Amino acid sequence: MNSEAKGYAMGFSESIWSDPVEYLRSVNPNDPVMFLSPAALQTQAQRFLDGFPGLVTYAVKSNPDEAVVDNLAAAGVSGFDVASPEEIAMIRRLVPDAALHYNNPVRAKHEIVFAVGRDVASYSVDSLSELDKLFALVPTHRENGERVEITARYKLPVAGAAYDFGAKFGATEELATEILTRVAAAGYTPSLTFHPGTQCVDPQAWDAYIRAAKRISDAAGVRIHRLNVGGGFPSHRVQAIVPSLDAIFHLIGRVTEEAFGEDAPALICEPGRALVADSMALATRIKGLRDDNHVFLNDGVYGAFSELPLMGAMDRITAWSPEGVQREGDTRRRTVFGPTCDSVDRLPGETPLPSDIEEGDYLLVQGMGAYSVATNTRFNGFGALAVHMVMDLSV
Repeated sequence: MNSEAKGYAMGFSESIWSDPVEYLRSVNPNDPVMFLSPAALQTQAQRFLDGFPGLVTYAVKSNPDEAVVDNLAAAGVSGFDVASPEEIAMIRRLVPDAALHYNNPVRAKHEIVFAVGRDVASYSVDSLSELDKLFALVPTHRENGERVEITARYKLPVAGAAYDFGAKFGATEELATEILTRVAAAGYTPSLTFHPGTQCVDPQAWDAYIRAAKRISDAAGVRIHRLNVGGGFPSHRVQAIVPSLDAIFHLIGRVTEEAFGEDAPALICEPGRALVADSMALATRIKGLRDDNHVFLNDGVYGAFSELPLMGAMDRITAWSPEGVQREGDTRRRTVFGPTCDSVDRLPGETPLPSDIEEGDYLLVQGMGAYSVATNTRFNGFGALAVHMVMDLSV
């Protein structure tokens, strides 16, 4: 048994279990458990570092667990997309030399002052009022003498994502042109950025956005230094659809070259979900089978499943007895509820589960590393969520 092995790449001191089922069989936990595989995380990070034709930065908001940040840094990720002073402070503590990109487009003045004091390298903006704040508080040059980068964030009416970030952030092409012009004239490094929307499975979304960047650059008469192609890279949520990240990487490189030619800017991406989702699996216990029909779990939409009402159901699920025996009955679609006394606490649609599941069994859900730990609540007294290390998530 491998449960006595200690440590991982960045020195985290904890027992590392062989796989999730070993832990479930040995401990029989009553609360939900998230399992992190440092090996899976570093492997996915290397896939981005090797495949994406530019700088890879990590969107900290997707999973700010310190073990996640440590392992990404160990894998070679040197840039981080931060959205708050707390995230800035954490990355400065864990990865002191990291490049920080503050890409939350609306910030209070005290937040900007905090960022300047931590030598943030890049800021995004999508309005003239917020641009004026930056001009008033951010010097044109960093501590090392390099110019501070300000990126105009723009949006397009394109589809292909689970939900649209343009509903909250992003300037029109015309406004982005004005922002870019003013940034260059003020002496900052002028760049552009966009976000195609979360879980974007259509590579053509990046095509449209990159060609729009060329139009904005030409209209402003400004040669942009960098183009941040955002996050939005999809993770593996359902068994039948395995996203092709390599195809997206190739398209981004090809279209940038086609659109800009010799004036092609350096590229940046800021993945969150696609980097960390498959590094974690969630174990949730069946607390009740109501008349062998409805399934009640010890976790739900106020916990690690908080995203599912927006993102849709997942089916990368296996069921295990407390003794560690996999349930393999015929698949049956069931309504699944969380533990709270709230009727909203329900997984979307119907979840395919083995017909022979029993109360006390565990459901092991793969691909749960993004927007789960970070958004877990303690509503109704539930939500205790432990995180344990495993060598391998596959069982």
